[in-house]
Amino acid sequence: MGMKRRKFITLFAGAFAWPLVARAQNQVDANLGVHEQVGQVGTLQGIVTVTRTNAAPSPLKVSDGIYKKDVLQTGASSSLSVTFDDETTLSLTANARIVVNEFVYEEGRSGNKAVFNIARGTVAFVASLVAKTGNMTISTPTANLGIRGTTGVIDVPDNAAAGTGEARIKLYPDADGRVGQIDVFNRQGGRLGALTQGSSAFAIRPGLGGRFAAVPFQIPPQEAARDRGVVQRLFASHNIGRQMAIQRRQLRGPNSARPNNLRPGRQQQPNRGPAPSQNGKPGGPQRGGFREKLRKLNPFAPKKNEPIR
Repeated sequence: MGMKRRKFITLFAGAFAWPLVARAQNQVDANLGVHEQVGQVGTLQGIVTVTRTNAAPSPLKVSDGIYKKDVLQTGASSSLSVTFDDETTLSLTANARIVVNEFVYEEGRSGNKAVFNIARGTVAFVASLVAKTGNMTISTPTANLGIRGTTGVIDVPDNAAAGTGEARIKLYPDADGRVGQIDVFNRQGGRLGALTQGSSAFAIRPGLGGRFAAVPFQIPPQEAARDRGVVQRLFASHNIGRQMAIQRRQLRGPNSARPNNLRPGRQQQPNRGPAPSQNGKPGGPQRGGFREKLRKLNPFAPKKNEPIR
């Protein structure tokens, strides 16, 4: 009897706490405006979560906005692709975790910047306009990568930070056949080498004095075949996300540049006057609008009133 009572209390407490967690995440999302959004979910399969500020992880779905400082994590048998405002796409396979440390992109200007941290898992990427007009960096537990407009696949095992597992950095040709460059540095900023040839790779291995070295290696056939599938899915996701990013910029318009130097929660609203409410009176909340238009653009997005799987 005592055991049943304890189970009931545990279930009751969990049911009571869940709305509080959801309400806290909704409050965090409410503080983030469309103009602070730096990317958008293009494709998603399985269970994928986002963690923002001090809120609990919450599930993501197709067409959701991505913001600076977001922590993105895929579950087992899950995948995610995110395309950012400059059309850069990151594709995460199962059990991967990344952080969007920094993202600043202003169309037609130089000095743009993107910093992503891959904590674990396999992540593929197509670099776009930030890498061409500024500085794009991807960090791992054992190395920092300078991305010079290219396609790559990064494998970070769980034990990479401890030095018992080696991260692998691989450079592949873009969809048009061009090959860019990946510069590799240690965590202290020392240069370890550069990848400049298609299908070339480095393994980041511990060396003397606890230092890490970038060791060239031939990608094994089985791993190369897996990577081909990863890159093909990346390019397909990139085509979807690129169209969403272009439409997002068009909807914002030339006079509504997003202040993406702001921290989450410090939203700066454009001066457009009061938005009409659903009953046509000024000043009320406007439902749908920008996000609804973006949702309709994505063929993978669930239709209206369709349950999200």
